[in-house]
Amino acid sequence: MDKNEIYQEITDLLVKLFELDAGDIKPTSRLYEDLELDSIDAVDMVVHLQKRIGRKIRPEIFKSVRTVQDVVDAVEQLIHEG
Repeated sequence: MDKNEIYQEITDLLVKLFELDAGDIKPTSRLYEDLELDSIDAVDMVVHLQKRIGRKIRPEIFKSVRTVQDVVDAVEQLIHEG
C-alpha cells in the first residue's frame, strides 16, 4: 500500500465514519480544528485503521498526529515495520 492508497483509505474512512465531505479533506486538514473530530472520533478512526491494516497502532504514535497527512505517515510507517 503506497501513500496515495493510504490517503484514499483514510479519506474514505473519514467520509464513512463521520459523514464528512471528501472535498473538505486535504492532507493539511487538521483533524480536530478543520474536520471537527473529537478524541472519541480519533479512537474510532484508529480502531478502524487497525482492523484494515491488521496491525496494532501504538498510542504514542497517535499522540503526535494533528493532520490527515500525519495519519497517512503513521499508517505507512506501521505497514513498513511489518
